Amino acid sequence: MSTLLLDASAILAAFDSDDDLHEAAKAILADPNVTLATLDLARYEVANVAVRAWRATAEVAPLLETIDRISDDGGITLCTTTLLTRAAELAEQHAISVYDAAYVAAASQAGATLVSCDTRDLIDKGLARSLADIPDPGSPAPTQGSDEEGES
Repeated sequence: MSTLLLDASAILAAFDSDDDLHEAAKAILADPNVTLATLDLARYEVANVAVRAWRATAEVAPLLETIDRISDDGGITLCTTTLLTRAAELAEQHAISVYDAAYVAAASQAGATLVSCDTRDLIDKGLARSLADIPDPGSPAPTQGSDEEGES
C-alpha cells in the first residue's frame, strides 16, 4: 500500500468516539504496516476543532502528538508557495476550500493517497478515499478469484 496522507478530519475521527469512522481511524493510526503523512495545516485544524467545536483543550496535546508521530513516519508536507498555488487552482476547479485543496495538492505532490472523512467536498468528488475504504489492517487481503470489484 502506498503512503496515506491523512487530512485533519481523518486524524480527528480517531479521537471522536461519536464519529462513524472512529474505529477505522484508530486502526489506520495504529497500523505499523502503513506509512502515514499529513500536511502542516493539520496541526492548526485539529487544534482549532478541539478548542472551538469540542471545547476540549485537553485534547490538543494528544492530537498534536499524533501528528508528531505521523511526522516521524511518512512526514509532514509543508505549505509552500508552489503547493498553495496549486491548491488555489484545485480549489477553483473543484469548488472546494483552499484548505481542502491543499491536502489534495500535497497528496498529489507526494504520490500518496489522500484519506479523509469529508464526503461532500473530497470523497464524492473523487479527490480522496474514505477511511471506510481503506482495508482493515487486521483483515486478510482479497485473494485472487474473489468477488471483489475489478477482479475477474
